[in-house]
Amino acid sequence: MLAALWDSQPDGSVLCRLCAHRCRIRNGAKGICGVRVNMRGKLVSLVSQVVTAAAMDPVEKKPLYHFLPGTRIFSVGSAGCNFSCKFCQNSNIAHVPENGMVPGKRAAPEDLLLLAQSNHAQSMAFTYNEPTVFFELLYETAGMALKKGIRSVLVTNGYMSKDCLAALSRCICAANVDLKSFRDDFYRKYCGARLQPVLESLKTIKKMGWWLEVTTLIIPGVNDGAEELAELAAFIRDELGPDTPWHVSGFHGAHLMIDHPDTPLATLEKTWSIGRQAGLQYVYIGNARSALGSNTFCPACGAVVVERDMYDTRLRSVEGKCPSCGVQIPGVWK
Repeated sequence: MLAALWDSQPDGSVLCRLCAHRCRIRNGAKGICGVRVNMRGKLVSLVSQVVTAAAMDPVEKKPLYHFLPGTRIFSVGSAGCNFSCKFCQNSNIAHVPENGMVPGKRAAPEDLLLLAQSNHAQSMAFTYNEPTVFFELLYETAGMALKKGIRSVLVTNGYMSKDCLAALSRCICAANVDLKSFRDDFYRKYCGARLQPVLESLKTIKKMGWWLEVTTLIIPGVNDGAEELAELAAFIRDELGPDTPWHVSGFHGAHLMIDHPDTPLATLEKTWSIGRQAGLQYVYIGNARSALGSNTFCPACGAVVVERDMYDTRLRSVEGKCPSCGVQIPGVWK
């Protein structure tokens, strides 16, 4: 299928405008994502109807804690990624083999919508690999779903272009963006990318009005410095708002960092404290059980509004209002 968001060049190459890499792709070559190829001067998507994973999940697994909490979400993934994270947990689908054989099965947007409807999903998540690299499937499916009353969310690395965000602005309702570090050298060394485009995407998403949550995977000895984490938390507070949920997630060895140590719970709880001290109202701990970072508390009176035990969620209020003092908790509740 012909891809979206690209420009032809006089020499037969194409300029891809999907993400911040802005790949200039010569005839017969692929972009960094591995799934957009220049075929005789036209950019073609290899994953416009390719799905590698589909499942019903708790929405909290994305993680989204303030978007329809306690509901089930239909999750869809394809293949390819515009990052090359050394700690990738889905490397089997994120990194397309050198032989060009894209994993997965064929699925059209109407097939995915039918699956979501038959499973009574209240929302759809485009996740598992970077969803913007299968933009064409994402865009068409999300548009169809919204017309049927099913809202769509992205679980993304945030490296998309402003053109991409503008195109998705009316069919996506929420996003969880990985802010993997607050250091550009981390992005270059561990992800093959840069920090600033992610920060710009976060600010743009906030202005667009999507519900936004942020996740940081805390890797011991790599991005867990107190100064860096305090700067990251301050960015969320100042640029995205103190009511933006921040998920600090525990690392478990994967891909090229399979032997790297797991994140101690004490490190996650220290990070939680850094976020709270910075003025963030909603900081959560993921991939680990913690009495500190599971529940949603009212910022006014401290009462529990949403109680969680991993993915078991119990709402103590109607429409996200504190059951004690009536303060409205930010989010999408119905």
